[in-house]
Amino acid sequence: MDVSDEDLAVAAARGDRAAFSVLVERSYDRMFGLAFRLTGSRAEAEDLTQDICAALPAKIARFGGKARFTTWLYRVVVNAAHDRRRRFASHARAADGWGTWEIARREADAETAEQVDWLVHAMRGLSDDLRDTLALVLDDMTHAQAAEILNISEGTVSWRISEAKKRLKATRMKEDQA
Repeated sequence: MDVSDEDLAVAAARGDRAAFSVLVERSYDRMFGLAFRLTGSRAEAEDLTQDICAALPAKIARFGGKARFTTWLYRVVVNAAHDRRRRFASHARAADGWGTWEIARREADAETAEQVDWLVHAMRGLSDDLRDTLALVLDDMTHAQAAEILNISEGTVSWRISEAKKRLKATRMKEDQA
């Protein structure tokens, strides 16, 4: 027995899951084809079709059977494509002007990462005492806290930081001259 799409849609609107499943299986390729023609992109058509399938159980409850199911379904696809375009256009307008800011932010992040990488590498050349002391202070410890952890005086922490800075500066100068 061959059941029409309209009969399946009415049954699905009443909560018949089997009817809904058959209906989606029959209609998926049509939805995707139209979505592809509307978007011009396979990936966007796939996303749009999946979005429609996810929303279809709620939408089909409003199918009244007054129109052919395919006509109703095509209207759902067209509306979804329009909504998607509007949403993307809104996001694009909201993002307008932020592009140059984002580029500058990424460049600054890359520069900071480069500086951190250099510092980590350069710290390997320091003695253990200097490296440990500098690492603690770079982790936002006060000189007093670092002194307590290392079991040394606060003055020694200050001297070690000064010495580490001198050696790192000398390392940087040597690299810049090379």
